[in-house]
Amino acid sequence: MRNNSLLLCILLLLACAAKAQSPAPSPTFTVKGVLLDSLTKETEPYATIRIVHKALPDKPVKMAVTTANGKFQESFAARPGKYVITFTSVGKSPVVREFELGAEKTIIDFGTLYMAEATTQLKGVEVVAQRPLVKVDLDKIEYNVADDPDSKTDYMLEMLRKVPLVTIDGEDNIQVNGSSSYVIHVNGKPNTMMSKNPKDVLKSMPANTVKTIEVITSPGVKYDAEGVGGILNIVTAGLGFEGYMAAFSGRGGNRGGGGSAYATIKQNKLTLSASYGSNLSWNPTSHSSNSMEYHNSTEQKFLDSETSRKSEGAFQNGRLEASYEIDTLRLITLSGSIYGGGSDSNGWETTGMYDAARAVKAYGYNVHTQGDMSYYSLDGRLDYQRTSKRNKQRMWTLSYQISTRPDKIDNQSEYIYTNLEEVPEHLRRSNLHTDGSTNTIEQTIQFDYTTPIGKYHNIESGVKYIMRDNKSENDYYTTPVGSDQEELDADRTSHYKHLNDILAAYLGYTLRYKKISFRPGLRYEHTMQHVKYLQGRGENFETTFNDVIPAVNFGWKIGKTRTLTASYNMRISRPGIWYLNPYFNDQNPMSVSQGNPDLQSEKSHAFNLGLSSFTPKLNVNLSLRHSFNNNSIEQYSRVLDQEEVISGHLLPAQAMYTTYSNIGKKQDTGLSAYASWTVTRQTRLSLNSSVSYVDMKSPMRNLHNYGWMGTVNANINHTLPWKVKATLSGGGSTSRISLQGKGGGSYNYSMSLNRSFLKDRLTVTAGGYNFLKRDKKFDMTTEGVNFTQRIHSTYPVASYNINVSYHIGQLKATVKKAARSINNDDVKAGGAE
Repeated sequence: MRNNSLLLCILLLLACAAKAQSPAPSPTFTVKGVLLDSLTKETEPYATIRIVHKALPDKPVKMAVTTANGKFQESFAARPGKYVITFTSVGKSPVVREFELGAEKTIIDFGTLYMAEATTQLKGVEVVAQRPLVKVDLDKIEYNVADDPDSKTDYMLEMLRKVPLVTIDGEDNIQVNGSSSYVIHVNGKPNTMMSKNPKDVLKSMPANTVKTIEVITSPGVKYDAEGVGGILNIVTAGLGFEGYMAAFSGRGGNRGGGGSAYATIKQNKLTLSASYGSNLSWNPTSHSSNSMEYHNSTEQKFLDSETSRKSEGAFQNGRLEASYEIDTLRLITLSGSIYGGGSDSNGWETTGMYDAARAVKAYGYNVHTQGDMSYYSLDGRLDYQRTSKRNKQRMWTLSYQISTRPDKIDNQSEYIYTNLEEVPEHLRRSNLHTDGSTNTIEQTIQFDYTTPIGKYHNIESGVKYIMRDNKSENDYYTTPVGSDQEELDADRTSHYKHLNDILAAYLGYTLRYKKISFRPGLRYEHTMQHVKYLQGRGENFETTFNDVIPAVNFGWKIGKTRTLTASYNMRISRPGIWYLNPYFNDQNPMSVSQGNPDLQSEKSHAFNLGLSSFTPKLNVNLSLRHSFNNNSIEQYSRVLDQEEVISGHLLPAQAMYTTYSNIGKKQDTGLSAYASWTVTRQTRLSLNSSVSYVDMKSPMRNLHNYGWMGTVNANINHTLPWKVKATLSGGGSTSRISLQGKGGGSYNYSMSLNRSFLKDRLTVTAGGYNFLKRDKKFDMTTEGVNFTQRIHSTYPVASYNINVSYHIGQLKATVKKAARSINNDDVKAGGAE
């Protein structure tokens, strides 16, 4: 008994000692207050709150957000000491306050805090939940590609399906804000190479090289007046890369592979950033059948052809940027970039002419084609920015830019006749070899000035002069039957020069008062064109244009989280060399095409009404639009009833001739909707859709077509156990309407899995696109007065990819950018249709 009592006493003493040695619980403290906009005095909802110990800035003790009315009251356990609280919100400068906690300071009341508009580019925002992929501004919508898990495996064309106000049909034709008349920028600069051939280039461009996509739906007067649908600006990942010194990635799959690297380094006032990426792709054999029915014929009624084609290509992009801060008021930036690639193709076509019953074959022939092409864009730019000492928002910028865009194409066609005597004389063709090249050398000098007036007003103005030298050379060779020697065909050979000088000036005004933003402006453009034929048929000519372009943007903040925008923009489209080039392409004698050097600039009027609503869980954007154009540039085709001489070339009866002309009258009314819903911290849903009614007519050609078009794409992102991120996407589109017909609808789907390792330094992603079926089918119909053409295409789409990326370093440096710089977006480039 005595021993038991002694043991009990020892246990009690040990328990007391243990309790005495355990640390006391940290006391609880409270911070509270309200956050307001410094200009409008409206509350700032859902701003991010971050509290850290001053000695441990990388370890937050509390993360939260302000309420819908901008208030906050947060309690947390912490040790007494000095702390820092930071408030951040998209588009606003951070608010930082130091405070001290102790026995006598358990409740800290900050009262009213004011948050101002950001005057510099955001360095990044830290949030406690998933960041919204979409950000809405007065004149643009921004999609954050880098935060989308699919960007690790997809190409840019697939990522565009998720971007609000961007739609893609079954033939991968891209429309922006319901229009196929738009321009593409890369890092704020127009890229003619991409605008001319967007779907082929973006199919080869990995999405992991891109940071954001900006859809500028209502370009202000500081932009050139090109593009009814607006501007699609692709911001690459190497631009202003933050947080790491170097990053590397590699990808591979059944349709191609490649890799990329980028790095940033800073020393004193000099900052350098460089990036480079290369990609190889190959497209398996695709098939198409083309049936042409002639209404005015019975003996030779149907011209049928079967075509197969395969290709492989390469794409590369590189960028080098540097900035030097002379002092706090003066900045110099220098940049250079290269984008482009090439492809090789091989095809086979079988053609036959049949009677009305498709029982008797009048004649037939085969064509074997081989082609090589390359396209590049090389740019260099220098900016000097000067900021006022008295007012940091007052600045002027002087910029110079030089660009060159060389394109080359080399095609060979070998005609094989099983029975030469059956083929009419005018359809017999010697083997053809086309060696063509186009190039644009462009120099631009620009001056911009912006200044605030009081608290609510801002004036922006500028002048620009563009000197553009376009050249096109197409040499046409034939090999006569029975000979192996090529001969230059002087009648078909065309060397063409197009000088285009543009003088522009703009004046804009912005009012931001409480809930209202108002931005009217006026732009003047004087265009001088000189066209000269160095070789081949054609007459030299000169022409000038004088255009006054108004633009108005209006924004109204409704409540705490909703914004209403309205805008009117007049846009013009000058035809580029792709449209103007009169080169006569008759490699297929029954399907001939050429450009039109007599084209005039389009003039379009666009109206937009938008509504955006944002909460931490739900982001909704609606856009109602209407545009009309009375002289649009349209591609049209006609079948010849009899032999006809066009541009000095004799074409046979029943041949189809295709060219461009200002014959269109077009009206387009549509509604676009985007919604993103964060269901939980692990799950996010998004929907991107568009529906429009199009009415197109050409009284000159007695053509009229109209109807409804629509697209929809949905995505679900979910974080699985073991930090595996999964994405499932799907969507489709209805028929696409053109002036002379329509193309069939389509559908698409994709899936990807993503996992990070080594403290998120190493990321592995695997995915597939349309993986349940190898091929996709597409139908298109074109109708004219005396013909109907039906095309049925089958091409492989199934793809599988795996991507591995790794980054090193912790250098946080960004190449600074001039606030204003050159944006040349005044040319309508071929292929955008």
